Amino acid sequence: MIALANRPSDQGSGGGSRWSATFGKDLAASVVVFLVALPLCVGVAVASGVPAELGIVTGVIGGIVVGLLPGSSMQVSGPAAGLTVLVADTVAQHGIGALGVIVLGAGLVQLLLGVLRCGTWFRAISPAVVQGMLAGIGLVLMLGQLYPLMGGTQPRTTWDKVTGLPALAANAVTTTAGLSALGVGLLTIIITVLWQRTPARVRAVPGVLVGVVVASAVAVVAGLDVPRIAVGDLAAELRLPDLSVINTGVLGAALVFALVSSAESLFSAAAVDRMHTGPRTHYNRELVAQGVGNTLCGLVGALPMTAVIVRSAANVQAGARTKASRVLHGVWLLLFVVLFPGVLGLIPVAVLAGLLVHSGWKLLALKNVASTLRVDRAEGAVLILTAGLIVSTDLLTGTLVGLGAAVAKTAWDVSRLNVTVSPLGDDDELVVLRGNATFLRLPRLLAALERIPLTKHVQLDLTGLRHLDQACREAIDQWAERHRDVRQE
Repeated sequence: MIALANRPSDQGSGGGSRWSATFGKDLAASVVVFLVALPLCVGVAVASGVPAELGIVTGVIGGIVVGLLPGSSMQVSGPAAGLTVLVADTVAQHGIGALGVIVLGAGLVQLLLGVLRCGTWFRAISPAVVQGMLAGIGLVLMLGQLYPLMGGTQPRTTWDKVTGLPALAANAVTTTAGLSALGVGLLTIIITVLWQRTPARVRAVPGVLVGVVVASAVAVVAGLDVPRIAVGDLAAELRLPDLSVINTGVLGAALVFALVSSAESLFSAAAVDRMHTGPRTHYNRELVAQGVGNTLCGLVGALPMTAVIVRSAANVQAGARTKASRVLHGVWLLLFVVLFPGVLGLIPVAVLAGLLVHSGWKLLALKNVASTLRVDRAEGAVLILTAGLIVSTDLLTGTLVGLGAAVAKTAWDVSRLNVTVSPLGDDDELVVLRGNATFLRLPRLLAALERIPLTKHVQLDLTGLRHLDQACREAIDQWAERHRDVRQE
């Protein structure tokens, strides 16, 4: 028998004392999440090719609006690095004016999926496809952000990005502008990585924030001439969606946004649920909450949102107890963008590029890729296929082909059939079938049966079958009938 003790925040004789203890922890956690979210919101926006303020607007909506809605109590929503590539390609293809319509459409699709109770279906996607999707996004993100990291201009196509790397590297080490950008970018990455090795009390301040602040301060003090974030008027950046841009491509992009952001949010929810002992996520309600958030983001022309595992993990690890922490983090983001917008203009673009290169590396997760390849080569092949196609084509093609490959692999695995033919005497044969007799194994089954002379008397043992589909059943019946007819002649 296991006894569960109440956590300190749950103890107390009155609701007021419980609320006080809980609110204090939520308030502290909200500050930590705010400090993690701020540079990421800005970095994702800049990398996506939209004004930095729009990333913070998405973070505000994700915190205050989605934070108040039912679904998950601990995970935090906002603009995500995983959607950066998709948003950048969409803006390049359809223009920033179409972004609001696409995000609005994605939100409405998510609302419909949640109402139809499709949330739990996202949990059925193969882990290999998920890892491949994240690895592919990470590769594309790193490949694109290497250019601003080294003071260069990012090419449009993947092939151009790959072939342009030698010239980019040469420019980074031979020009003042390249060396300056590379220096502050690498400094951001180094501080962010090394900060994780500091004592726990020191790590209460997020390494992401420390890296951005220190690298930006170095750039200012040293007087480095590096491109910095352009800060505009927030009110001027917000715009109602222009429905006149709707066409087949825009509708297709909205569907892709909906599916990718939903999958990422619900995968994040499953991971966050393993980090705490509080209420579990209600997936359909969480999908509705994400839909409401993206609908509002679309109405003001902001970036799409999804649940973000980095902010969610920071929220749990900082001691959050209720959804108040994620709501308050949205309030701090709102106050910052209203009161201190000029601070953003001090941050070099290379600093945010370094931050996103680091995020892309974590999405790539080479240890997980290697582990999958060791455990199951077929699963590893699905992972590599998915990631490779995302890099070489696009996110939708890679994910859909990966899903198809995973389904084909599963169908092959569950169709394993063992056919054993043993003599029982001069005129008798015993045929034993074990496993799953499906149409995929029909050729093998018929080949084994047809090798038995028609003059033999056959005993067919089907007790070892776990599944016998209609195609195999009809084939066995037809073979048995033909066998009986020959023996009766």
